[in-house]
Amino acid sequence: MAVSTASRLRVLVDMDGVLADFEGGVLRHFLARYPGEPHVELAERRGFSGRGQYRRLRGAGSQPGALWLTEVFICTSPLMKYEHCILEKYSWVEKYLGPKFVERLILTGDKTVVSADLLVDDKDTIKGAEPKPSWEHILFTCCHNKHLELQTPRRRLQSWADDWRGIVESKRRSNVEKECYASLTANGN
Repeated sequence: MAVSTASRLRVLVDMDGVLADFEGGVLRHFLARYPGEPHVELAERRGFSGRGQYRRLRGAGSQPGALWLTEVFICTSPLMKYEHCILEKYSWVEKYLGPKFVERLILTGDKTVVSADLLVDDKDTIKGAEPKPSWEHILFTCCHNKHLELQTPRRRLQSWADDWRGIVESKRRSNVEKECYASLTANGN
């Protein structure tokens, strides 16, 4: 029996703030270099950008099996000043996730044009050329978005310890239901 296309999911997972602790890495580097200078604690931050941090970044918490469950790609946007960023992103993925995920790394300035079922990203609003992307955006909680209240039907993943499996399975069920409905209506039922 063939597996339906609806039961196979493609999941895009952002890198900065979702897999890699970008904000924490920037702050740790700043405090090590300028220990007496004033700074904004992670709990108070609303975003930051820097470069040259990827090789020192830690993982953003446990992702037990999350990336190995289904067809998963890492979909990340390089910084505007990307001289070192792109190479460092590839190096980070190889170091922490292995060479197989290097082949599944998508670098794009516009995530809306990448086809998938789910996008797990810490950015609360993702805009681009495609006004209605194919994916459902799951907001991954980070210091800069934890204060945001989402309107239904938007969903949030608090951390990788949260029920990411439930989100994936509910999307899978939804896709199967849509496929069954389309099949019934195509057959005149």
